Amino acid sequence: MFTGLIEAVGSVSSLELRGEQARLTLRIPFANELALGDSVAVNGCCLTVAAFDELTTSFDILAQTLRVTSLGDLAVDSLVNLERALLPTTRLGGHFVQGHVDDIGTILDLSPLGQDYRWEVSLPESVSRYCIDKGSIAVDGISLTIAELKEHSAVFWITPHTYRHTHLQDKKIGQRINLESDLLAKYAARFSRV
Repeated sequence: MFTGLIEAVGSVSSLELRGEQARLTLRIPFANELALGDSVAVNGCCLTVAAFDELTTSFDILAQTLRVTSLGDLAVDSLVNLERALLPTTRLGGHFVQGHVDDIGTILDLSPLGQDYRWEVSLPESVSRYCIDKGSIAVDGISLTIAELKEHSAVFWITPHTYRHTHLQDKKIGQRINLESDLLAKYAARFSRV
């Protein structure tokens, strides 16, 4: 379980395809605090530490994960959002994020407006049905509030702090990003069908 508050930005050392699977190796600022088996959200996708050394940390990515996330799009030196699993004593400043990507969206706009940034992301129906104006969603692991919900997209206002302390400075229009719907919205929808 995560909060969607990005702890650090790392970078890709390598993405090695291994048949239908892959091994993702990252340069992580808090690598010396990790152990084998620890969970780390990488662009919102919960991955398990499989190997590490003094400089890098590696994660094995299953074929299913490559199919349903944008992790396969990563290249050497790409920036990634990182968050370690939530501790029971940690404040919950974002919202409950599982690290289970529901679908992939596309960046439609990322432009400065004053000191803030306007970020518009396409939403497939599998995600948009759980969205409301001013509701929560995790976009590449970032807990965000939907400022404007459109028919096929959502608009977010990004503060200078969030822009500087996430991978957004590395993102471009047209890139694919991971989306995780709000956990409470998914449960509410499920219970309303019972």
